[in-house]
Amino acid sequence: MKRAFDLIFTIIGLLVLSPFFLIIVFLVKFDSKGGSFYFQKRVGQNNKDFVLIKFRTMEIDSDKKGLITIGNNDARITKIGYYLRKYKIDELPQLINVFWGEMSLVGPRPEVRKYVNLYTIEQKKVLSVQPGITDFASIKFRNENEILAKSANPNKCYVEDIMPEKLKLNIIYIEKMSLVTDFKIIIFTIISVIKK
Repeated sequence: MKRAFDLIFTIIGLLVLSPFFLIIVFLVKFDSKGGSFYFQKRVGQNNKDFVLIKFRTMEIDSDKKGLITIGNNDARITKIGYYLRKYKIDELPQLINVFWGEMSLVGPRPEVRKYVNLYTIEQKKVLSVQPGITDFASIKFRNENEILAKSANPNKCYVEDIMPEKLKLNIIYIEKMSLVTDFKIIIFTIISVIKK
């Protein structure tokens, strides 16, 4: 049932948003050198890697300088990228990941292998379900970049403070997982983006 829910809304979303996608592709390409999309290996269900798709919001090879983005004024972020990140528009191409069956609309946000390797046995429960575009943690930590920008050691802050809290919320989601919960999370996500 969850897969049918994902497919129906993903197909509708891709059809409705396709003209908007073309505009974003042009703006990203015009704004800075490089392609319009950003591809990054993430860890999905059953601890298997997959390639996550986003609109590119940073200069080419920025991830080589660090996987964590520190604040909206991170020098690596492009001009158009600032707005794409602020309103979560950069995440929309992940509808393609959902269509392919690698992700769900709602589920634990997929992490990079570097951080998944730090998970405890309990935390690895989040790998038992498909990762999602949004979840409880995405809503609570919608200003994660700003939190990290205020930290003297952003990586330590993420690993010791933010990541464990995210994983707790993800496990709560798994225990309460239902289409009603998914629908609520989608609505709350839209509201949080509009408020921002």
